[in-house]
Amino acid sequence: MNERNALLAIHLGALLFGLSGIFGKLAETTPLVITLGRALFAVLALALFARLVGGARGGSPSRRQVPLLLLGGLLLGGHWVLFFQAVKVGGVAIATLGFASFPAFTLLLEGLLFRERIHLREMLVVVLVSVGLVLVTPAFDFASDATQGLIAAILSGLLFSLLSLLNRASTRGLDPVKVALWQNLCIVACVLPLGASLLPTVRAVDWLWIALLGVLCTGLAHSLFVASLKVLNARTTAVIFALEPVYGIAFAWWLFSEEPSLRMLAGGALIIIAIAFPTRRTNAVKPAEATH
Repeated sequence: MNERNALLAIHLGALLFGLSGIFGKLAETTPLVITLGRALFAVLALALFARLVGGARGGSPSRRQVPLLLLGGLLLGGHWVLFFQAVKVGGVAIATLGFASFPAFTLLLEGLLFRERIHLREMLVVVLVSVGLVLVTPAFDFASDATQGLIAAILSGLLFSLLSLLNRASTRGLDPVKVALWQNLCIVACVLPLGASLLPTVRAVDWLWIALLGVLCTGLAHSLFVASLKVLNARTTAVIFALEPVYGIAFAWWLFSEEPSLRMLAGGALIIIAIAFPTRRTNAVKPAEATH
């Protein structure tokens, strides 16, 4: 893959990640069932990709890495449940922008957990994200759907940040596609007993949206990022990854008439600028390590 194709691949991957909220809103079922279905179809897509590509780098996980991979699956599953809850309650725009706060959590938690000094420009990222979230919130009324959706989305971003840091510490030497496969298998194993009774109630059209979510927004998008990272550097991928909320909000505006206010657009712009802001530890939020 040359640089041009890698840029096209990563833009397509960001677009597909941005569609996660769209398919989650279209699927008229519970966040738990959406998470289970997404993981099921993602396992099929990732396994097919690993088989077709072959020769994946990295060996099998060690005894120490296996429980950490399973913990990563729990964090990823919790992140998805909260994110789709935010979509159902607050809408795609609020859910996407709330989740986009995860780089700020990553910078703070990385400094605490890895005892790395947080620099001034990294604190600026945290400030920009915080101000952006304040602007995104229509009103601080905890009884309102918008506020509850934003809280769920921010918690979703927190879990995703923890997953990113866990993967940084535990997946060294492993193939990213195999890591994603292990974590999605863990989600299926944990959520299936809870959601199995609800599966017969899911409509055929909702299975279509869930399948697209698992195959396109998880399996294909992850594979595109992994492939592009072999050519592009982490800084470039992080900047393009920042476009995910733009794609999500644009499609929600077009499909569901979720027209964002000027205040929300201003807050979203601050968050996106913060995501794309170059920091010393860009690798901490590298999408190949933990994909949304």
